[in-house]
Amino acid sequence: MEKIQVALIGAGGRGIETFGGYALQNPADIQFVAVAEPDATRRTRFAALHQIPPVRQFASWEDLLEKPQLCPGIIIATMDRLHYAPTLAALQAGYDILLEKPMSTDPLECIRLAETAEAAGRLLMICHVLRYVPFFSVLKRLLDEGCIGKLVSIQHNENVGYFHQAHSFVRGNWRNSQLSSPMILAKSCHDLDILVWLVGQRCQRVASFGSLSLFCPENAPPGSTNRCLDGCAVERECAFSARRIYLEEHPDWLDFLVPGGTPEEQRQAVHDSPYGRCVYRCDNDVVDHQVVSLEFATGITAAFSMCAFTQEINRTIKLMGTDGQIRGDLEKNEIEVYKFSTLERMVIHTPAGLAGHGGGDAGIMHDFVSLLRPDRVAQRAHALTSASASVESHLIAFAAELARHEKRVVEMDAYARSLTG
Repeated sequence: MEKIQVALIGAGGRGIETFGGYALQNPADIQFVAVAEPDATRRTRFAALHQIPPVRQFASWEDLLEKPQLCPGIIIATMDRLHYAPTLAALQAGYDILLEKPMSTDPLECIRLAETAEAAGRLLMICHVLRYVPFFSVLKRLLDEGCIGKLVSIQHNENVGYFHQAHSFVRGNWRNSQLSSPMILAKSCHDLDILVWLVGQRCQRVASFGSLSLFCPENAPPGSTNRCLDGCAVERECAFSARRIYLEEHPDWLDFLVPGGTPEEQRQAVHDSPYGRCVYRCDNDVVDHQVVSLEFATGITAAFSMCAFTQEINRTIKLMGTDGQIRGDLEKNEIEVYKFSTLERMVIHTPAGLAGHGGGDAGIMHDFVSLLRPDRVAQRAHALTSASASVESHLIAFAAELARHEKRVVEMDAYARSLTG
């Protein structure tokens, strides 16, 4: 079977590591034949790994897309606020697309992308990779089989992890809603999408509460400095010390700054980069905890909680039905089913040790590549994470942020009408 040719548009996203890594592991199925990346080092590295000739290496997505179509598919892995324009242009140029989430940081642009893809008859898949994780696939199957009777309510927790929050959402690329997007969209649209998928209904009402409670200048301890390695008097006892996080506990988290760097190069990166800043003195504004309450069409309710202040980085879920309950722990790959009528307790273990969102990254890449094959054209309209399916959870995220700021319940139908006029 002939390998599928694709191109990558990147700009600070995870294209090299995630999508490029899949291609290197599956050379018989997929080949990158072009790359657009403004960072010359990243562009050269990616091109060398995938043997992309200089003529197909571009400094911008505009340069790539002004050429005649180079291949059937394209992966867009730019930062959040750079998703809409290249995706729209790629659709108009005839490409089928795998787009990093979120679709856009503007709700109306999300709607327009889905409508444009449908009108053009193009495949536009969104990287809601959790739908491809075996853990969530089993949960979906159990619900669809009526294992716990009629679903009534869901409790879903995203435990972000205190050091992950500091890395990505205080010091990192997703720290500021004006530079990227609100936390509920940037981090948790995965979770809202999973809730919509598990319930299988449209959401009718949304309420939300949350704030930035810790990572603020007023909470900086006496003796702290602007940067962890600049003589901070409390650095040694700080849970968010950049020295401890990057030079001792998670040095691999600096690979994107200094790939394969020496200890001295890593230390210099911590000293000079945004990742060496004091967590209380950054330009962050996204929340560090948030809850969202949802009501679906038939009265099913869901409560989602995202919190930075956890030791573990994990997702846990509880599904409650008229004839039983299901509890799940993604980190343990464990699902427990309890039946009220029989008092039966069953434990299911899903595959463990899968890299990349519990196997979701590889799953969505496999599906995208397979749907690009000419004999799968008819199946493209039913892609698991199509743009038309993903719009719902995006709009819920925007509505949740509106509800949080305005301290009110948002009616989803009215909110959608307000966007489209």
